[in-house]
Amino acid sequence: MTDYSRLAVLSSATPAAREAEQILSEQIDFVPLDDAEAVIVLGGDGHLLQVLHQLYENRRDIPVYGMNRGTIGFLMNVWEPSDLLTRLTRAKSFSVRPLVATITTVSGQSFTLPAINEVSLLRETRQAAKLEISVNGRAVIPELICDGILVSTPAGSTAYNLSANGPILPLDSSLLALTPISPFRPRRWKGAILPDRYVIKLKILEAGKRPVSAVADQREIRDISHVEVALDRNRALTLLFDPEHALDDRIAMEQFIV
Repeated sequence: MTDYSRLAVLSSATPAAREAEQILSEQIDFVPLDDAEAVIVLGGDGHLLQVLHQLYENRRDIPVYGMNRGTIGFLMNVWEPSDLLTRLTRAKSFSVRPLVATITTVSGQSFTLPAINEVSLLRETRQAAKLEISVNGRAVIPELICDGILVSTPAGSTAYNLSANGPILPLDSSLLALTPISPFRPRRWKGAILPDRYVIKLKILEAGKRPVSAVADQREIRDISHVEVALDRNRALTLLFDPEHALDDRIAMEQFIV
């Protein structure tokens, strides 16, 4: 158990989240994020991802405790303003390692973007995408015709990956899901589960005729030439959950939702 004496709060712009922040501010003297030992996030999953990206990019590796004031709230705890400090003391921590996507455009520009849930490639026009897939420098699929493809972490495997019929990965599995989106050829290829130490390269074939964009969580780069995806082994983000609503249990139980 850990006691957090200095807490920051970050809420989304929705009325429900701002009202929740006001209620908590009457109970707790929050400090600026730079001085905090942990941060309370109020909103939905999208806002939580934005906060995690902010912490990652600013190298502020402090625990994050989210409370749902959005819609689905899969990565959030239940909104309950009472006994927050006690809940934080009892909270179970989970480390989440992000992906790093090195993206090169057809014009030669290069971008390095982190992704906590997934890196996805998507066709930009009516033309299907043509991709070459390489794993650890070896071309494993010379040509995949599809709407797109994604690489997902265990934490993100119940999000876009699951909607694309990808596998649910246990949180502690040290695996990545490589999932095609509407594959046309080879039609029978349903994707792959790979050790998270592998490096995945996705090359766009006929990029001029069949433009493709890359999306790392919520950030998009258009007209790409190729993308290299690998896990960041040097950094980890920490999420806090109430023991009765732990993230690993939620991910496992998601397999039984019909």
